[in-house]
Order: sequence, then structure tokens, then C-alpha cells
Amino acid sequence: MLGLFARKVGMTQVFDENGNLVPITVIRFDPNIVVAHKTVEKDGYRAVIIGLGDKKKKLVTKPYGGQFPEAVPPKKILREIRDFEKETAVGDSLGVETLEGCRYVDVSGVSKGKGFQGVVRRYGFGGGRHTHGSKFHREPGSTGNSTYPHHTFKNTKLPGRMGRERVTVLSLKVERIDAEKQLLLVRGAVPGINEGLLMVRSAVKR
Repeated sequence: MLGLFARKVGMTQVFDENGNLVPITVIRFDPNIVVAHKTVEKDGYRAVIIGLGDKKKKLVTKPYGGQFPEAVPPKKILREIRDFEKETAVGDSLGVETLEGCRYVDVSGVSKGKGFQGVVRRYGFGGGRHTHGSKFHREPGSTGNSTYPHHTFKNTKLPGRMGRERVTVLSLKVERIDAEKQLLLVRGAVPGINEGLLMVRSAVKR
């Protein structure tokens, strides 16, 4: 698998090769520094540990800083990618050019938090009539038995916290790659807020 970590910049529009105006999400790739490798012999699986963003020296504790080699300054964010297809060495800086040749990508991120929401917004319930005397507008309705056993059924859809969850959007088409500015333009929307951390990988179903 080929994949890197990036930041969501925002959305815009571009014209494709057929002259159609398509919605685009711009993704920026900051340097993905290879911090270490995990091997089958030592760890039981193969992975590359990636670091992003330098951390201030005064905030680095000895245990945290001890996992970085001398040539690599401590990083704010550490993530690992399993079964990385490209050969890398500790200290290598990976950018958007790693994804050259990928026509489709999968993008994972944490969705926008929407707070505590009712069933109409959270699950798309239709609700009741809005006429006078209805007494049923946006309520969830019945949730369980009226007699024994008095409890709510499992998996009943109820009001609750919405959003702020790990979401993966599959098979987004790559429109353009700007290696000079380290930008990737994909067709459609990706989860998360602007400047949110994303995982961009080659599409698994394409």
C-alpha cells in the first residue's frame, strides 16, 4: 500500500479535460519524515513510522525524544503505515510525488463534530405533521415495550452526539498533482475541517 499523511486545505472548482466544472478538494502534503521501520522478525509485522511537524525542544521529554534517531528531530505527530510498498530509509522525506501514477485514492479523516442532535438530523427521520394539535413533530417515537420487559430495544436510533468520527471516503479521482507546491487535487469532498489531518492512500478497490 502507498499512503501518506496530509492536511486538508479547502474546496474549489476546476474544469476537467471535457470542459465540465467539477468540485475539488485541495490537499497539502507537508514533509512525511521516515522515523523508523517495523519488521516481521522483531515486531511481527512490517510498517513504516512517519513523523510530521517539528516539536519544540523544550516540550520534548527524554522518553519521547529517545525514539528518534540523531538525524531526525522530534516530531509532533507519529503515525505508522503497514505494508508500505516503497523502499525507504530512516530520515527520508516523502511528498506527494510518492502517489504519482495513482488515478484514485482513499482518504481517511475525522469528520466535523456537530454536537448533540435529534433523530431528524442524525438519522433522517421524517417526524410528524407540523399542523396544529399534532403533538408529534420531531420526536423519535416509540423506543421499546409498554409492558414487561420495560426496556429500550438494542440498536434503537435515538438522539445523541453526531460527527467527530473516523470516516473513509473511497475511490476519489485524482484530478491534478502539483509536485512543486506539494498539492493533490481530488474530485469530491473529504472528511474533516480545514487543516485537519488526513490519511491519503492508493485506492484499494481500483
